[in-house]
Amino acid sequence: FLPCTIIGGLYLTIRNRGIQFTRFGYAMKNTVGKMFQKQEAGAGAVTPLQAVTTALAATVGTGNIVGTSQAIALGGYGAVFWLWLAALLGMMIKYSEVTLSIQYRERDAKGDWVGGPMYYVKNGLSKHWQWVGILFCVFAAIASFGIGNMSQVNSIVGSLNDAIDAFIPAAEGERKLLNFVFGVAIAALIGVILFGGIKRIGAVAEKLVPVMSVLYIIFALVVIFGHAGNIGPAFGKIFATAFTPKALGGAASGIALKQTIVWGLRRSAFSNEAGLGSAAIAHAAADTKGPVQQGLYGIFEVFADTIVICTLTAMTIICSGVDITFGQKVGSELITSAFATMFGVKFASVFVALALTLFAFTTVLGWSLYGSRCVQYLFGLKVAKGYQVLFIIIVVVGAVASLDVVWDIADTFNGLMAIPNFIALFALSGVVAKLTKEYFADKTKLKQ
Repeated sequence: FLPCTIIGGLYLTIRNRGIQFTRFGYAMKNTVGKMFQKQEAGAGAVTPLQAVTTALAATVGTGNIVGTSQAIALGGYGAVFWLWLAALLGMMIKYSEVTLSIQYRERDAKGDWVGGPMYYVKNGLSKHWQWVGILFCVFAAIASFGIGNMSQVNSIVGSLNDAIDAFIPAAEGERKLLNFVFGVAIAALIGVILFGGIKRIGAVAEKLVPVMSVLYIIFALVVIFGHAGNIGPAFGKIFATAFTPKALGGAASGIALKQTIVWGLRRSAFSNEAGLGSAAIAHAAADTKGPVQQGLYGIFEVFADTIVICTLTAMTIICSGVDITFGQKVGSELITSAFATMFGVKFASVFVALALTLFAFTTVLGWSLYGSRCVQYLFGLKVAKGYQVLFIIIVVVGAVASLDVVWDIADTFNGLMAIPNFIALFALSGVVAKLTKEYFADKTKLKQ
């Protein structure tokens, strides 16, 4: 998967003339610049804003907080550089996925717009390639239990326990019971929203994602500028160890360059999901004017998720000067310690618990949609309902499972579902290039 991210990202960037760079301003103007304008959606669809916030709901989660923390702990400071590189190329990958999802989407039996890798394989390639779409759905449906369910819920209960321990140290003895109770409560909330369909998921995401993102950004900036003298050295550490992780010496000297690269790329992929094809499923439901118009939201999505939020997480940790145990897989305790340098342990514990809970909760919502759409494609609407019930049950399993097992499952199926998606992206790259060229050559569309 990781070589596909770099090779595929470079290839798609070249074919589309690097529009994530050359048209970046235009993309921001026509995505975030229009988010606060009134938007309406027709039957079986959601607004472009609801589509992107649903997709962001699935990506802005533990990957931004816990995932970035792990990238630094396991790959050293230089892993952040590779996280950035993967994101810059990931913008074009996500743009291509979203563009194709609109180009080849269709209406289902309920009249809802459905799309994603399985549909751009079905409607864009010959019948000899249909196995690719089926393979994607199988892997994605299974992956939804890891990346979009257990890993998220596990992080939620972990951060909630940290917050409780800050106030009631004796509660540690009741951790198993607390985890189960948290799991049941989260499962109940997910069920209420999930069975309301895409419109209810979109409505919840539209409200929660912007609010929680802005709050997290503000508090992270307070910590960073509270240690303003460390900002320059923090960037220095990142660039100095991107290719020579042993440059800083000390505990970080045991990290090999391969670890730095792999953990940076891996956690970037976990954060923004570029290459997985998952976000295309949410974007396919958008009531939009055309494929490229919605594709621009893919560029914005990766930028907001990884370049902004993951960078703020990394800078918060590095600038704060907290001790990092390199080579050890961490949870939310690292970012909590960083926030505690400015806000105190109790407030930091509560804030991180709240942020992770909201981030991860919306991620679970987004992935419940992705898994449902994949099962629906394979077996129909009735079986998809059964999948949703199983998905809710797995929420409780994620609450009581061990951290290492959960993250290993997530990483494994991330890579598997990306393989058929990249096959489709390479096969249909000419379609994306054609649509992009035609759109930017049409001056009337550029003025809309």
